[in-house]
Amino acid sequence: MSDIPKKRPRTRLLRNWISFGGGIIALGSLFAFLLLFAIDLFAHHRNPYMGILAYVIAPGFLALGLGLVFIGLWWQRRLERRGAPGAATQFLVIDLSRRRHRQTLWAFIGAAVLFLLATAMGSYNTYHYTESVQFCGQACHTPMKPEFTAYLNSPHARVDCVACHVGEGASAYVQSKVNGVHQLIGVITGDYDRPIKTPVKNLRPAQDTCEKCHWPNRYAGNLDRTYAHYLADETNTVFNVRLSLKVGGGDAKHGPPGGIHWHMNIANKVEYIATDHQRQVIPWVRVTDSAGVVTEYRTSSFTNDPASYTIRQMDCMDCHNRPAHHFRPPNDSVNLAMSTGQIDPALPWVKSNAVALLIQSYATESEAMEKISRSLRTAYPKAQQVDKLVAAVQDIYKQNFFPEMKADWRAYPDNIGHKNWAGCFRCHDGLHKATTGKRMIPASDCNSCHTILAQGSGAQLTELSAKGHTFFHLDANYEDFSCINCHNGAFIKE
Repeated sequence: MSDIPKKRPRTRLLRNWISFGGGIIALGSLFAFLLLFAIDLFAHHRNPYMGILAYVIAPGFLALGLGLVFIGLWWQRRLERRGAPGAATQFLVIDLSRRRHRQTLWAFIGAAVLFLLATAMGSYNTYHYTESVQFCGQACHTPMKPEFTAYLNSPHARVDCVACHVGEGASAYVQSKVNGVHQLIGVITGDYDRPIKTPVKNLRPAQDTCEKCHWPNRYAGNLDRTYAHYLADETNTVFNVRLSLKVGGGDAKHGPPGGIHWHMNIANKVEYIATDHQRQVIPWVRVTDSAGVVTEYRTSSFTNDPASYTIRQMDCMDCHNRPAHHFRPPNDSVNLAMSTGQIDPALPWVKSNAVALLIQSYATESEAMEKISRSLRTAYPKAQQVDKLVAAVQDIYKQNFFPEMKADWRAYPDNIGHKNWAGCFRCHDGLHKATTGKRMIPASDCNSCHTILAQGSGAQLTELSAKGHTFFHLDANYEDFSCINCHNGAFIKE
């Protein structure tokens, strides 16, 4: 009986430094996963990028560790089969009666504690970093440079990206994880849209985003605004328009319902069908007023059954669709720079020259910077402020034009107003007729949503009229109904 060889335990094959190292990596990554999962589970709001950390990176290291464990096992078995010297040596025998073994054990325990502590701190800090604006716009999302730059110049520059872009609830949680992984793959492979498409279809409703801070029942009344314009002529003729915007409100408890905010879903319900992905073509509208009366409007070309389309209930985002990522048209950008003194209006033809340079086609931003500088210095070789002019036009370009991503004002319609995009005139175009009777959606004239208090330049701006002036378009009465029939954000269409 004593001659019968003892059966050696299979665990001996794991007693090698490769498997030992793999086990440490696997345990550390498992600990990181559990910690990240707990943080994400009990977080105040969901973070879509946690899916990358908790469900891609941590499991990836776990798989790596387990892979090393099995590699060590295979290697140890291979050595034993070959009868290699020392193959049967048990590397990891711990004898607590030996002082050296006790010291080594305590050193290992101390190192393990430090490793787990570092893992916990790193995971926690990484979680918060992935919630930061810098991560969303810079660290991982090079394709998001246009949106990040526009965000920094927006009224919501102090609102975290995740506050609006990540939903609440189980479905949004799962969707954010899937999107996070998909975005990671897209960034690594370079497989993403240029320009980045606005997620119109899956935008969170205003009740879950805007109304967390903005109170829809608030009565805004009339707001006084002055818009500075410069003509594209030699003297850069000034033409300002001072308006009283009839913002109004939709809640009778806080002010008379009316104005632009009449459309809010308080007393009135407005629904519509859009036939394009950017919701710029709206051929069908249904309005339910405070008395419950339903009126349906449609254009003459829309004869389809509305039931076959997605009917959307209008909310804040249908007009305020670029609240944090607004790309200014070149015409408006140059007007602003001239009105604030960044560009000297005394320079002849500077308005038209600046706009013409901004809308040229460039392959890269660096190419645009070089050509803008060279062209302006050639056009104004003796101007004392040429350096300031070049810097101002280049800054406009860097803030609003992104040739590598093919992103500028043309890619992203802004529905506030109606000058450079259809905006209000998507419905108020005089073409939407009620299905019963001859009633139509009011085709707003220039005083329906705002009163023109003054217009022109110099003494003309002191001729205020409470009743409102008839809009005087530069040098002639305004005859065409829709501004976008002529305006395109750059020059007047020919």
